[in-house]
Amino acid sequence: MNTKRVTRSRPGRLIAAAVLAVAVAFPLGVTGAASAATTLTVAQALAAQDGRTATVTGYVIGQPTATTTVLTSGFTADTAIAIADQAGETGTGRMLYVQVTAAWRSTFGLLTNPSLRGRQVTAAGTLTAYFSHGGLKSPTAMSLGGGTTPSPTPSPTPTPSPTGTAGPDAYYASAAGKTGPALRTALHGIIKVQTKLSYDQVWDALKDTDQDPANPANVVLLYSGRSQSKTSNGGGVNDWNREHVWAKSHGDFGTATGPGTDVHHLRPEDVSVNSSRGNKDFDAGGGAVAEAPGCYTDADSFEPRDAVKGDVARMILYMAVRYEGGDGWPDLEPNDSVSNGSAPRLGRLSKLLAWNDQDPPDAFEKRRNQRIYERWQGNRNPFVDHPEWARSIWG
Repeated sequence: MNTKRVTRSRPGRLIAAAVLAVAVAFPLGVTGAASAATTLTVAQALAAQDGRTATVTGYVIGQPTATTTVLTSGFTADTAIAIADQAGETGTGRMLYVQVTAAWRSTFGLLTNPSLRGRQVTAAGTLTAYFSHGGLKSPTAMSLGGGTTPSPTPSPTPTPSPTGTAGPDAYYASAAGKTGPALRTALHGIIKVQTKLSYDQVWDALKDTDQDPANPANVVLLYSGRSQSKTSNGGGVNDWNREHVWAKSHGDFGTATGPGTDVHHLRPEDVSVNSSRGNKDFDAGGGAVAEAPGCYTDADSFEPRDAVKGDVARMILYMAVRYEGGDGWPDLEPNDSVSNGSAPRLGRLSKLLAWNDQDPPDAFEKRRNQRIYERWQGNRNPFVDHPEWARSIWG
């Protein structure tokens, strides 16, 4: 641009030229070209998720823990905040998830600073997805701005939306009165609507869903029944890790988002006990399993302890109804074999049905189902709410 011509222009033309210069220098549609000095609203930042660097201002709503879940109390970590243009925002689709890296956690982490909720915050960083949601990552600057909200904001409603006070009966309304194949089809249509987690997010989910009711700092391990610190997760001796009750090799779905990360069948378990179970089908009998009293195993099967036999059965039946092969994942199905290999089958069905009858849902299992519904996936395990439906579908 000719600087002398701009200088000699009339005031209106001078302003227009300056605006044009900014537009040319920082075209909005070019990755990384937007100026970090220009402060965006949350709405603008959500519309610009292309890796550019930007500065965004918004009100702190809470701590994001999943794609559509934001905690507004009971914060569990200092690693992320959700901000919005309105201090009373409840829709997660209008929130920006801001990563809080180590340098900023002492000031901007909600676990350490719960009073931060409702304050206005300005953050500079990269506009890119976080928790598979519109986000700002790797902040280079964070500062407080504005005042507090006049009153606390309500908890956001997860998507898919839970039925809330209406209870499970309303959730299963479309399945009412059905039996057999019609019931199965109806249940599949209901529970397939869910929030999908990453495999890393499963760690946080299990620390919530499997919390020891007698010690909130611990989780209860599925097969061994041991109460163990939530922070002792990992791959070392006596750590706990993520047990796929429907073994991921039965259908070869791995740990990709989908059946491999569905918390309805993932449970915390001792590393060595998890290894003893491996990818075996379920059946009765075998030798005692070290570190898991009441569990038995042989070359091709695993028997869980009596207190969770029904839990195991209902997790397997959930997976069979949820994953019917219509959404890009294998069609999972229980059968009466213990030699299923990598086929998307898992047995022994007759034993699972007997365990479902023998060990009805207890308070721990019911709470777990509710937490997954309310805070993590937005769907339920119908066989925890209605164990009698197992016989209606499989006889």
